Amino acid sequence: MVFKQVGTGRPYPEHGLAPRDWARIPPRQVRLDELVTTKSTLDLEHLLAKDSTFFGDLFPHVVHWEGRLYLEDGLHRALRSALQQRRTMPARVHDFHAL
Repeated sequence: MVFKQVGTGRPYPEHGLAPRDWARIPPRQVRLDELVTTKSTLDLEHLLAKDSTFFGDLFPHVVHWEGRLYLEDGLHRALRSALQQRRTMPARVHDFHAL
């Protein structure tokens, strides 16, 4: 199995991070088998949208919430890493703690 789990949504509250907020988070290595996806399909419209990481940030966005790592954006990059038989990939990880 490539990912820990394939999810269909975000179980965490809205974090309110804008693209420039994500850009301030230094990338770190994450294991693909520890990621829970927030999308079960790769949507080409979303992939090619202006705010997609395909054209913007080079690093996927991961939210660390209640001990789990959720792949919020960058599914295409994670799949590419898996297809290249990599076990890890660099990602921006937001350690999210709701108020």
